[in-house]
Amino acid sequence: MSDTLVEVSDLVAHYGDTLVLDRVSCEVRRGEIFLIIGGSGCGKTTLLKHMTGLLSPTSGAIRFSGRDITQMDEDQLAEMQREIGIAFQSSGLINSLTVGDNVALPLREYGQASERLIDAMVRLKLSLVGMASAQHLMPSELSGGMRKRAGLARAIALDPPIVFFDEPSAGLDPIMASGLDDLILDLRKLLGITFVIVTHELDSIRKVADRILMLDRGNVIFIGTLSEAETSSVERTRQFFERRADEFITQRNV
Repeated sequence: MSDTLVEVSDLVAHYGDTLVLDRVSCEVRRGEIFLIIGGSGCGKTTLLKHMTGLLSPTSGAIRFSGRDITQMDEDQLAEMQREIGIAFQSSGLINSLTVGDNVALPLREYGQASERLIDAMVRLKLSLVGMASAQHLMPSELSGGMRKRAGLARAIALDPPIVFFDEPSAGLDPIMASGLDDLILDLRKLLGITFVIVTHELDSIRKVADRILMLDRGNVIFIGTLSEAETSSVERTRQFFERRADEFITQRNV
């Protein structure tokens, strides 16, 4: 089995006439925590959405377990997306459903399990993210950190080999953000999950990253380990890690 789980090759993406990603290439290895970082508007979330098949590129290839998702029809893409987990920045929970029913959604949609088994699986997934007692709560009753954890429980409901997580620390205080980082590390260790995480939080980057891809204006300017990033010869990478915000050009959010 190949060590590469996701491979992006010469990816080009536009929003209308605006070039957002310019010949982006990278690979995600099985079992690693791969971070996509960069300044606001550099294309981080856009890259993640293309890697999950939520957006179609202008050109280029994205291979998941060797299969090019850019060449798939709608049914093939839907089948592929059953094999991945996605945790959204806003948690993506449906407010009219309980936490348990939110986690059960993919199990009911894609699985053929009985309600009794689904209930047991929901309780297991919630336990894994430290929310065993929250099954019957509504999303409105949860704190921001709890909503992120519930969203992550739903993302791992079908035991995917990979989870894509968009800005997990956004809107959280430092203590809750650190707890979520610990959870990501624990899930990788316990379940062997590969994570692809979009973030700009330095504390989280330093805590969880195995490898880092840095974007700037839609271009890849760095790929490597944390230690390599912190000593990089690339000026804008050093600016990012040294928090020299006065020199870092903030771009339009995309």
